[in-house]
Amino acid sequence: MDFRYRTPSIASLATIALTALTVGCGGGDAPPAATASGGPAKVKLAYLGLTCEAAMFVARENGYFQEEGIEVEFVKTDWDGLRDGLGLGKFDANYTLIMYLLKPIEQGLDVKITGGVHSGCLRTQVPDASPVKSLADLKGKTIGIPNMGSPPFLFTSRALAAKGLDPSKDVNWVVVAPELMKIALEKGQVDAVANSEPMGSILTAQAGVRTVADQAVDEPYRDEYCCATVVSGKFAASNPTAAAKITRALLKGALWVDTNPRAAAEMAVEKKYVASTVELNAHALGKLRYMPGVARCRESLDQAAREMKTAGLLNPSTDPAELAKRAWIDLDGVSDAWIKGLNVEKLADGGPSPVLDVAGLLEAVARVEDPRAIYCQGCDMATGTDFCGR
Repeated sequence: MDFRYRTPSIASLATIALTALTVGCGGGDAPPAATASGGPAKVKLAYLGLTCEAAMFVARENGYFQEEGIEVEFVKTDWDGLRDGLGLGKFDANYTLIMYLLKPIEQGLDVKITGGVHSGCLRTQVPDASPVKSLADLKGKTIGIPNMGSPPFLFTSRALAAKGLDPSKDVNWVVVAPELMKIALEKGQVDAVANSEPMGSILTAQAGVRTVADQAVDEPYRDEYCCATVVSGKFAASNPTAAAKITRALLKGALWVDTNPRAAAEMAVEKKYVASTVELNAHALGKLRYMPGVARCRESLDQAAREMKTAGLLNPSTDPAELAKRAWIDLDGVSDAWIKGLNVEKLADGGPSPVLDVAGLLEAVARVEDPRAIYCQGCDMATGTDFCGR
């Protein structure tokens, strides 16, 4: 059976980890024409169709963009198209993983992070019967990852480095397609896997795994933003007012998701943004913590840059503080004080869903029309091309 394994060159790990073209120096589409009020005629928002993108779906369906006086066009893309399209100005905004952007920004990608959306997403897991009790026990072991440069790889590399291991020397990395991770673990082809939701929950149910590193639970990661709002650098420079407006709409959407997670999961499925069942999407969404914020996001950016440097994921000459400063932009009207003053409706039946047990989770997975779609809902497949169209 083809596990799609690939053992990377150890010497190239830091470069492969999210290597991107230096696309921020020009080219691409011109920014949208401004209206008389200073706002754009239309803002292009890129999306992938992931569970964690709930806040942008909510912002659209609840009219938060219109409240800000902007017209938004949703454009579906893939991971590479998202990153490069933002740098080229083909898209104006999105929210995505901070770790996914830092290496490309280091190499010249012209994008700006503007606010924090949610924590969570990523984890490292081992079989229940494994002698591995902590990340430190993974020294000399083999870890299966969706792709080199994927967010699960980046998170696990950071977490290993924080425990004193050298992720380029002390562990072996092999690429395993997410849908084959269960088999790879059962056959002993890998000692651990790094993944995101809903894959982590599915493996817990199907393969009897346990988690040894969890971005949603473990310190210091539990309070760190996984995903943040991001705008094209060209867009921010030409129309900072519009950049602030779309950021505010997305952050308000994040607050609504935090208040009404079950309703947000239903909306994403019923409006066909996400190919899933409501139960499975709600379970995966429940693993995340939506907490719109500004100051803490800036701190998360600093922390991620420092730890990526320690893990060898950034160039030796890179100053993490300078990189974080270059990646961030303050926008008028986007502040923690503004967020604190926000009010969103609380739906009577919109609150958290009951956590699915193993049987319930397996039943929810079985009801997905295209079973392959469950592997396209998380942050696993950050590079490459497969049935997710990435």
